[in-house]
This record gives sequence, structure tokens and C-alpha cells, in this order.
Amino acid sequence: MRPDDWYCTQDLSGFLSHAGGFLRSRPDLHTVVLTVTETLRTGGLRAYGDEAPVFGVLEVGGQVRAAYFHTPPFRLNVTPLTPDEAESLAAHLVALGHSVPGVIAAQETAEAFAAAWRRLAGGRAVVSQRQRLYRLGNLTVPQPLPAGRARVAGQEDREQLARWYGEFVEAVGDHAARDAAAWADSRISYGGVTFWEGDDGTPLAMAGVTPVVAGQVRVAPVYTPAQLRGRGYAGAVTAQVSRAVLGSGVREVLLFTDLANQTSNGLYQRIGYRAVADFTAYDFRGTRGFPGRA
Repeated sequence: MRPDDWYCTQDLSGFLSHAGGFLRSRPDLHTVVLTVTETLRTGGLRAYGDEAPVFGVLEVGGQVRAAYFHTPPFRLNVTPLTPDEAESLAAHLVALGHSVPGVIAAQETAEAFAAAWRRLAGGRAVVSQRQRLYRLGNLTVPQPLPAGRARVAGQEDREQLARWYGEFVEAVGDHAARDAAAWADSRISYGGVTFWEGDDGTPLAMAGVTPVVAGQVRVAPVYTPAQLRGRGYAGAVTAQVSRAVLGSGVREVLLFTDLANQTSNGLYQRIGYRAVADFTAYDFRGTRGFPGRA
């Protein structure tokens, strides 16, 4: 496997034309690539920041074997790779002088790439988060449901959505992928967030869904304010949006969890979600030869 087997571009249309069939062949493992590129396609290439995103494809013998994208300043996201492919990708990016702040990928891929990046670019690789990807099997609505009802968020909820999105990002210890107001506007445009609200109409929790791409939808984010947790609101609203997605005809319903959060992992399994694969996020520190990294 050679670094030259990788093709790099900033042309989203060309990337999707080249790699689209491969990405759609495993919409579960490729869910993030599919949903992020759809956001970039519909919302513009600056949807995630001021710097233009970069896309890449590994092609061997005329067949696409893997793909990646990088929306600076966030981590590199790459589809599953063999150790040799991970090594060649690291060499490819180093040769391009491409600064990589971190990587998120299926566990073995992330580990292999992080090890290769350390050898070739120096510095340290620090595990930021371990995640598990789940797919919905047989939906089980939790019983008894808490008092209240589900309601799709609308334009009148824009401020609430933006605030809760910011709180969610802070709670999970990450950086916001999008401006909170822009995120709220995008979700409102297609009914992409549902509240669980009390009998008096007060929102108590929310669950979002990504747009349908390649026959799959991912539930994200799920958020309950700290003072309202432990009352069943997250389970109720997650079950409701999952049922709504199934009712629309989509059969591939996915979500990610933080493996460190035993409560959420247990909750989603009780609702009917089953493990697909584990993912790991690394942050890179002290990389040599790339200005701006510390």
C-alpha cells in the first residue's frame, strides 16, 4: 500500500461522485461521512468553519477501499482501514503537509492511524473519547412513560434549541461542530429535533435526528438538563423519535454513545439498540513540522 494510492481533493462533488457508492455500501459504519458531506452539500463548504474541508479516497485496482474527510479545526474522520492502509494514509497526509489535530474512527483503525502518525509526525496521541455505534433492532418503548408528551421543535423554539445545543456540547466535553444558531436553524428546517415537554408545555429533554442519507438516520444529540435527569425524559423522547423515523420508512436507525456513560448505554439497549462497532477519538499533541500545534 503506497501513499500515492490516496487521492486528495477539496471538490466535494468530485469526492461524492468518486466515493459515493463505497460510502453507501455500509451506511452504518460510514454514517458520519454521509451526514457531514450532506450538510456540506446542502449548507455550503463553510458549514463547519472558515477553512475549506479536505476529502480523500483510497483506490486500488480501480476500486475504492476507503475514504476520509477533514473539516478544520476538527479531527480527521476516516472509514475503517487495515494497518497498512492506516500507515499509508498517515504518510500521505504528512507528505501533503496536512496538519491533523486528531482522528476519530473505528477503534482498530484509530489505533493504527494514531500509531503511524506518532512515528511519522512525532508528538503524542491522547485518547479523548471511546464511543459505541448502535443500530436499532426491535423498538421497546420504556414503560411507564413520564408525564408529558413529545413535540417537534419549531421556529418558536430557536433560542431554546441553540442554548441546549451549547449546553450539550459543554456537557460532553467537546467543541461545537457548528454555530449554535446555525445548528438550530438547520434542524428546524426539516423537523430534526423533538422535545419531551411537561403537561404545561415546558421542554424537559430533546432528541435530534440527522437528515435521511443513504437510507439511514442517526439519532443525535440527546440531551436533558442536569437538574432534570433520572426521570425518564431522555428515554421517552429517544423512543419517540426512533418510532417516528421507523414510521417514515427508514429502517437503518443509528446512534453513538460515550462508552464512559453507563447510564446512556444501558438506556439505549433497553429501548432496542444493539452494538455495531466501537470507535475511538484521539487528539494529537506536539506534532513536529506543523505550525500552530501545541
